[in-house]
Amino acid sequence: MRYQGRERSKNVEDRRGSGGRKAAAGFGIGTIILIVLAMIFSDNPGRYISMITQNAAQSQASSGQGGGQLNVSAEEQALAELVTVTLKDTEDVWHKIFREQIGRQYREPVLVLFSEKVESACGYGSAATGPFYCPADMKLYIDLSFYQQLKQRFKAGGDFAMAYVVAHEVAHHVQNLLGITDQVHRMRGRISKTEYNEQSVKLELQADFLAGVWAHYAHKMKNILEDGDIEEALNAAHAIGDDNIQKQAQGYVVPDSFTHGTSEQRVRWFRKGLQTGDINQGDTFSARVL
Repeated sequence: MRYQGRERSKNVEDRRGSGGRKAAAGFGIGTIILIVLAMIFSDNPGRYISMITQNAAQSQASSGQGGGQLNVSAEEQALAELVTVTLKDTEDVWHKIFREQIGRQYREPVLVLFSEKVESACGYGSAATGPFYCPADMKLYIDLSFYQQLKQRFKAGGDFAMAYVVAHEVAHHVQNLLGITDQVHRMRGRISKTEYNEQSVKLELQADFLAGVWAHYAHKMKNILEDGDIEEALNAAHAIGDDNIQKQAQGYVVPDSFTHGTSEQRVRWFRKGLQTGDINQGDTFSARVL
């Protein structure tokens, strides 16, 4: 994927090194003194206060959102660039689709980078659970170490494999904006666990389809794809299918417990979105064959 040196999203909250906690915005005594002096001696104190607060925010961000000194490897820096550039591409694509095909304004999500564990409006998450999207705060959460799981455990490395993961989580945000997520979640407790799992699978497969739609338009708009990129995404989609994960973990498959879909299903729906670029063809809930 062509991502080096390209524009990154500004909707990024870096909590790496902070234990996953939100940093409290605060000022030291020196900053407070500067603000007081600005108010006394300046004819436009608001301008100086704004400059001071911006500098404080930048300083906080550079130190891992207040969690201490953040030391990252060159590989992690490259991964951070990859996911934030991908997020920017999703913003541009979904703004276009919402405006031209849905007739609505797209609301951009926030990407939270964390290490080991994180607190969200949906509860706590960890690196072990993998990337996730929280509808309650409209944020997607990613520990960049997940790339090592993709590469080592699932044998699904490659920069576009990671981009597919980001696009999939953003697709859940799109579903949330369109009210699809609420429709599925309201079924919890009203239908059997098996039936609810089926709805969850349909939601996830639609997110794979929408990730494919993103790739379709991102390449058309920005020429992002290189040789082998599509294979990397398809390999990742196959690797994290429920049947493949269950076989690795326990040696057998329990279809009634699926929540994301089989490897074949995930690959097929991503490919359909990629090839068609037509959001109207992604109704997994009405599809006769998943």
